[in-house]
Amino acid sequence: MANRTVSEMKAHLVARADESEDFRTRLVADPKSVISAEFGVSIPDGFIVQVHEDSATTAHMVLPMTDRLTEEELAEVAAGVDVYPV
Repeated sequence: MANRTVSEMKAHLVARADESEDFRTRLVADPKSVISAEFGVSIPDGFIVQVHEDSATTAHMVLPMTDRLTEEELAEVAAGVDVYPV
């Protein structure tokens, strides 16, 4: 499963969740563990993964990250602070 794009991994997870109610339940309950096991990857402790299910009365929309800096980040940059440390 190496060398997959994020889009390919998401598509794989959705397909598996459609095939298996057990997988779907585990993915919603503990996405980091399920994703780690499914793809053989390690997800850092500080990285949050949330899985939401749409229903007949609820829909979710995911907005992409913005590359714009907040006012606080702009102030830190102006002061010479690295706002995106490695």
